Amino acid sequence: MNENATSRVNRSDGQRRRPDGPHPGIVGTVCIGLFVVSLVLMAALSNGGTIISPFADDSADFFSQHGLAARLSALLQLGSSVPLGIYAATMYARLQRLGVRVPGPVIALVGGASASLLLAISAVVTWTAGQDVIAANPELTRALGFLAFGTGGFAHLLGLGLLVAGIAVPSLILRLLPAPLAWAGLAIAAICELSILTMALEPLMVLIPIGRFTALAWIVATGFLLPRTRQHTNTPKEKS
Repeated sequence: MNENATSRVNRSDGQRRRPDGPHPGIVGTVCIGLFVVSLVLMAALSNGGTIISPFADDSADFFSQHGLAARLSALLQLGSSVPLGIYAATMYARLQRLGVRVPGPVIALVGGASASLLLAISAVVTWTAGQDVIAANPELTRALGFLAFGTGGFAHLLGLGLLVAGIAVPSLILRLLPAPLAWAGLAIAAICELSILTMALEPLMVLIPIGRFTALAWIVATGFLLPRTRQHTNTPKEKS
């Protein structure tokens, strides 16, 4: 009898001590840090230049003139796609542990995984366009520029928006996050999803950097603020 009780206690202790995975706030910080450094490095190596819109007639010139900057920037962007995928998996596990049994966590996981994959594809395409032998062909380089822009732009943001919305909605309903932060997540997710209109309306490209950086900042804040247990949430008390 005592042995059975001790066994149950040990199992209970093991469950409480179950590893929680990497800290999502730190993982999110690494993701946004690598992405920002990729942009800074590109600007530094190209004397303040950057990859311009593929819709511009001279969009291929950057790759022919600053191939090294494009390749190194792509390297860091590929690196940033990895912690983004880890973040999505970690937050899915955290929400499951918090007892969230709605589609939100799955939507966040699918969105984060697709955003990570599309960012990785965009980085590899950018790296390809930065090769000297490819950059010598302006038409091919411009075509690759469109592909990199699409996968790393509005397509990436569609997944990123789902990641944010999948966390924000259940967090708002169950009061897992401060209400202003949860509502901000819904607004950011909407911007990310609306960025797909860039495919038809070129001026709406402005939604891509707005959605990208606000979403990345949001996932970092959420990674630090989402509680590990429901005991730390602001859920209302049950009526007696």
